[in-house]
Amino acid sequence: MAAVQKVLVIGGGFSGMSAAIMLARGGVETHLVEIDAGWRSYGAGISLHGATLRVFAQLGILDAFKATGAATDGLVVRMPHNDQVIVTIPTPPMPGTGLPGNAAIMRPALAAILSEATRAAGVSVKLGCSFDTLDEDESGVTVTFTDGTSGRYDVVIGADGLFSKTRATLMPDAPKPAYVGQAVWRAELPTPEGVETLNMWLGKGLKVGINPVSEGRSYMFVTEDRPTNDWVEESELLPRMKAMLDQFPSPILTAVKDALSVDSKLIYRPLEKMLLPQPWHVGRIMLIGDAVHATTPHLGAGACIGMEDGLVIAEELLRAGTVAEAFAAHEARRWDRCSMVVTNSARLSEIEVTGGDQGEHNALMGRSMMALTGPV
Repeated sequence: MAAVQKVLVIGGGFSGMSAAIMLARGGVETHLVEIDAGWRSYGAGISLHGATLRVFAQLGILDAFKATGAATDGLVVRMPHNDQVIVTIPTPPMPGTGLPGNAAIMRPALAAILSEATRAAGVSVKLGCSFDTLDEDESGVTVTFTDGTSGRYDVVIGADGLFSKTRATLMPDAPKPAYVGQAVWRAELPTPEGVETLNMWLGKGLKVGINPVSEGRSYMFVTEDRPTNDWVEESELLPRMKAMLDQFPSPILTAVKDALSVDSKLIYRPLEKMLLPQPWHVGRIMLIGDAVHATTPHLGAGACIGMEDGLVIAEELLRAGTVAEAFAAHEARRWDRCSMVVTNSARLSEIEVTGGDQGEHNALMGRSMMALTGPV
């Protein structure tokens, strides 16, 4: 018999949905609360390491991804002025997926696939709701909710993101997210001619990438070295993005810049990181995903390691004899992999901000990409 019969997942993002799907399929009564009444996923595209496709296969959503997203082969780094290829970095394919190792999809599209799978698995979903109190004891957790209801659970999984209310409640002295000195600007656009996989252009204080997300569509990201974490008004997004692209005489990027408009789904986000020391749990409440290991997007692996958390915590809860054993096994399996992604992504960011060795950057990215193909 599994260590749990009834579980609450707090947060309906990628990590929380992954955990909920696998627990429900394993026969556990699973409840999920999500504070956003519309269960929306904000953002443009999301780059995915090939290991994420392995997660999709385990979740049973790989075919839905194939029909909606894009999988391509390799990372191409180009000269900023004439598009000449500097280096092509392999992105190793994941066995069992039948797909190459680079992938991308629009965030709302992936959220829709996962939310459909969550409901199909039999998860009880409550939207526009969060928790008020968590009262944990030796045999379970009593939770009161913001809608006035309450429930009793064997385990609670906090998957409520970078600014986790669960983490703040359980661990008020935990390290806070730290700004890394970079911000990212994103847009959706038609795939430019000649772009068949993830392409990047490196400039002074700027990095531009274009990654296909579906047939004929791509998303662009512009990573900017930015010493201070300042607010940017929505009205400034288009002119600022075009001004940054002015620094790249590249024919491909010049054409992209000229085509950008307010309809290009422009988004600006400062980049932050956080790696919470273990333990990641208090009693019968476990934190997963960005709530404990938020990373910058330099390896395209943030969603991957968060969703892996969901699969691993479900697997351990379903096979362990006790909650304590399941939590210990989960944390032991996750530390090296998650800390590698956070640490190496932060180092890639540091190299970019300080103008460090591009050879080190390329080598670290290649090693990290290969490490992610290893077992979870």
